[in-house]
Amino acid sequence: MFKSLSFKVIIFGFIFTFFSSFGQSFFLGLFNSSIRNTLSITQGEFGSIYASATLLSSFLLIWVGKKIDDINIFKFTFFVSILLSFSCFFFSKISSVFFLFIAVFLMRFSGQGMMSHTATTTISRFFTKSRGKALSTCWFGLSTAEFILPVLIVYLLTVTAWQNIWILISIFVLFFLPFTSYFLVNKLNFDSREETNEKNSKHSNIKQWKRIEVIKDYRFYIVCLNMLAMPWIATGVFVYQSFISESKNWGTFVIAQSFMLYSVLSVITLLASGFLIDKFTSRKLLVFMNIPLLFSTLILIFFNSSISAFVFLGLIGISNGFANILGSSTWAEIYGVKYIGSIKALTTALMVFSTAFGTALFGVLIDKGFSIEKIALVSFIYIFISIILLFFVRNKLNPKYI
Repeated sequence: MFKSLSFKVIIFGFIFTFFSSFGQSFFLGLFNSSIRNTLSITQGEFGSIYASATLLSSFLLIWVGKKIDDINIFKFTFFVSILLSFSCFFFSKISSVFFLFIAVFLMRFSGQGMMSHTATTTISRFFTKSRGKALSTCWFGLSTAEFILPVLIVYLLTVTAWQNIWILISIFVLFFLPFTSYFLVNKLNFDSREETNEKNSKHSNIKQWKRIEVIKDYRFYIVCLNMLAMPWIATGVFVYQSFISESKNWGTFVIAQSFMLYSVLSVITLLASGFLIDKFTSRKLLVFMNIPLLFSTLILIFFNSSISAFVFLGLIGISNGFANILGSSTWAEIYGVKYIGSIKALTTALMVFSTAFGTALFGVLIDKGFSIEKIALVSFIYIFISIILLFFVRNKLNPKYI
């Protein structure tokens, strides 16, 4: 399916999305209790620090992320790898609330932000004809991490201190990532393209939008409304899953078991959507992306049985599988790939910001006495309005040609 250089780029993307997991909420959340016990802080205090550090990382990503357009890709990946290694080491030295803020900021910026940004930008720019399948394979790295790492970390926490785990991660990142990056992308530059049989492909005639032009395009904001629904709503659900379980009387292990269905359907959709995108384009699939997420909010509003938890998280998993790929491929299709680094730096920053927003909004609504059904209704209204707006402009998402 992929030729030699293309295969190396795919492996590179897989590895970098896998390692982005160290800055993802699902991974950092595994150390929540250990850190709170070390610092003697509450859940609320931890959540506030986490959200504010995430917010700061999203702002910095807008500026730093665009540098991928101007710097040799290997040099850029080397910088990101060293930064991730340092961030992991710093995380092991948390001894105060201030250090916790800096550590979370570094992990969210280097892990969730820069690692995933580097992987998806490289894939989006290199591939044209097979972009969908390439991105689906790339994001499978994160899915693999979500499957493997929680069990591994829970076991390691029983045999060693959490600080030692982060030191081991730091050392592994320091030696593994620069070496593999050199082998996989040392000879790659952003003028490199996927080999196709279309010598004079119409893709080469697409207008290449600069970020300042994208910001002035009304379509960008309508697409963003849809792209950001999944991050902020899913993050709110994941962070406050105990509140949802208590509200629905689902029991301690129901949501944890439901996550298995979430993971399976997310991976299936992830793999299937790659082929669908290459066949139909991201622009045509985008309007369907959040429909499962929309139905998931209705499940939360109207049903209380424990079986509904599986349906609820299963529907979120389907939207998640679509969102991971469409969030990268859509921008390349509409705005071209020449300045995709700076464009994706902005969209990735908005994604990171939305996760902080979701954590904060859910917390505020819960504190104000909103039931989970009312919170789900707020989410439903947001998703519904964003889908309707996208429906009206769906035929205007075609790229401009020169």
